[in-house]
Amino acid sequence: MPKYICETCGTQFAETHVTPERCPICADERQYVGRGGQRWTTHGDLLARHRQRIEDDDGLLAFGVDPGFAIDQRALLLPTDAGNLLWESVSLVTPEAVEAILARGGVERILISHPHFYSAMGEWSDALGGVPILLHEADREWIQRPHPAIETWSGDALRLSDTVTLIRAGGHFPGSTVLHWAAGPRPGGALFAGDTPQVVPTRRHVSFMYSYPNLTPLPAAEVRAMRDRLAPYAFEDVYGYTWGRNILGGGRAAVDRSFARYLEAVQDTAVTLTAPSAGSTPAARSARA
Repeated sequence: MPKYICETCGTQFAETHVTPERCPICADERQYVGRGGQRWTTHGDLLARHRQRIEDDDGLLAFGVDPGFAIDQRALLLPTDAGNLLWESVSLVTPEAVEAILARGGVERILISHPHFYSAMGEWSDALGGVPILLHEADREWIQRPHPAIETWSGDALRLSDTVTLIRAGGHFPGSTVLHWAAGPRPGGALFAGDTPQVVPTRRHVSFMYSYPNLTPLPAAEVRAMRDRLAPYAFEDVYGYTWGRNILGGGRAAVDRSFARYLEAVQDTAVTLTAPSAGSTPAARSARA
């Protein structure tokens, strides 16, 4: 039976005889259904039409889909003291990608920031020998392909080693997660973020949104809570969700500035609406002119 993949978000669904009617992830207000309606593909079709993009992304081996597909995130191989970790997942996995990972010792775990990047996580686990997939339990409802390798964690932080910690940033999804690697990949350590926070194209700031495609900002209270959860962690770099969207050097300061800038922009203000006076209407102003 095929395991259908949504062409808009790239999420793989459980095996079924019948094409699913809808993708709940794309029907949610944080995402969208494409203009042509709900469309599906399969992993086999992706293999026939796309290749695995395997390149260095600022010092880390990265994996993506070429030509770009769905949200177009990339996954990163992190060689940490918690073992090799695959951060994020994409919708395509090829023998070339598996060979590249196994040549570096395989992976201990697959870690994913939030449901928009669950993609073909089960395919990756199967291809890498059934390695565990670690997700935050607050987002369990968004799993579309149950898999025996999926494990969940709870709370606001999970320490995987002396230098690697998962942090529940929240915001975009209740369980939105970032990874803090204090020892690497460059001096000063790094924060690995999905959509919360998201590195913006200038690579000088990050931002915080409930929905990026629909331009829906997060409430100030959610952003303040995120700021508090990230406050204890030092890092020089921030690796964003896709190719080259990274802040190299000054990452902690950039994130702090971004919190301040965002909270100033969305602070609550009282607005009183009153009817215009007779002399201030467009017609009156035109007559005076």
